[in-house]
Order: sequence, then C-alpha cells, then structure tokens
Amino acid sequence: MNTFSAILFHSTNYSIHAAKVLRQADIEHKMIPIPRHLSSDCGYCIRIRSCDTESAKDLMKNNNIEYDRLEKI
Repeated sequence: MNTFSAILFHSTNYSIHAAKVLRQADIEHKMIPIPRHLSSDCGYCIRIRSCDTESAKDLMKNNNIEYDRLEKI
C-alpha cells in the first residue's frame, strides 16, 4: 500500500515549476487542491509517494524551487 506526502508551496508558480521538474525526473506526482486539514488557503500542492520524498527534496533544492513544507497525507 502506498502512502503519500504533500509538498506545499508559497505560490502556485512554484508548484507548477516543481511539477515540471518532477515529471522530467520521472517521479510519480499529482497536483491536487491543498487538503483543508493542512491549510485554509486556496491553492494547489503536489502529492507524491512518501518513498519519493528525499528525491523530491533534492530536486527542489537543486532547482531553486522554494516550498513551504512536506506533510504526510
């Protein structure tokens, strides 16, 4: 059974850029509305498999993509 994490961003532009970088790295992901239990803000986050968390963090850092935080969902 897969468990998932959500990457929350400071802006939609960062989430769009991150999705492109994740796609190029062949990391399975999906842009989803931010779950209400994580934030009351409107916007999108990216859902990834929890096993890809470290790879995603490295990609964000190496591509200068700012994100707010990662949360298990």
